[in-house]
Amino acid sequence: MYHVRDGLIGLAVGNAMGVPTESSSRNDLLEKPVVKMMPRIRDGIPKGAWSDSTSLTIATMDALMNKGINYDEIADNFVRWFTANQFCSMKESFDIGETTLKALVSYTQHLEKAEESGLNGLYDNGSGSLIRMLPIAYYFIANKSTDREIVEVVRNLSSITHAHEISVCGCYIYVRYVMNLLRGTNKFSALTKVKELDYSIFSKETLDCYHRILSGDFVNLTIEDINSSAYVVDSLEAALWCFLKSSNYKECIIATTNIGESTASIGAIAGSLAGIFYGYSNIPKSYLEDLRKKEYLDRVCDAYEDYLKRL
Repeated sequence: MYHVRDGLIGLAVGNAMGVPTESSSRNDLLEKPVVKMMPRIRDGIPKGAWSDSTSLTIATMDALMNKGINYDEIADNFVRWFTANQFCSMKESFDIGETTLKALVSYTQHLEKAEESGLNGLYDNGSGSLIRMLPIAYYFIANKSTDREIVEVVRNLSSITHAHEISVCGCYIYVRYVMNLLRGTNKFSALTKVKELDYSIFSKETLDCYHRILSGDFVNLTIEDINSSAYVVDSLEAALWCFLKSSNYKECIIATTNIGESTASIGAIAGSLAGIFYGYSNIPKSYLEDLRKKEYLDRVCDAYEDYLKRL
């Protein structure tokens, strides 16, 4: 009914595909593109391992199933991921972002509210909160949330780690776009609907950062126009661009895997979109066979789907 498996497995596969190419040069990757699951040899990470993007998404789902919208419970799960290696594809967590780490340390040391522990400097706008927003999009669909509720929850959920308005706005754009896809909207029409939303709650300076997504003909940009850094604006643009330019799941993920720099996060973001839009059955079987802890991910999908049906 809610197609949780489409989105979560799509996210995990895109994330795992991007792990070995993380921080690699786009030029090098385009000369010799990666088209299958590979290990990240330099760090001893096996093929099919998914990183923080998937782990923090699962941690958010688990918290929602246990206590609903409870930011302390979500933050506690993030801490369990980093310190106790829960919600991981391996025995140990890996690839925690600097802003996420500092925010979680602040949360545990100062005992402040989780939604007040995030960093809010201009340089604290990595994609660390964006990569874990998928569960809340499903929640809003099932719960029939109002626009005001969506804004408030997205802001607070992002602010557990990333409190700056630029990060919050990126998360809001992504969540509303996912919600459109979940309602069965065409991927291009879904972007048009996102452009038509009321963004008056955000400053002009923040909206200027997203002007290419929110105005103009974004889909017709060339790859030379697309940056793929961990900056939240770049990551969201790269993920959306790869998805909008694709004709199937594999094509989308091959693009994110080889776009360079922040490939694991961009792959996760785009993978969630492609999974929802093209469907689980469109994910190559070879990717699914190589995905680590696939049965565990399937159980999470089933549990979250059941949870949404009860809302």
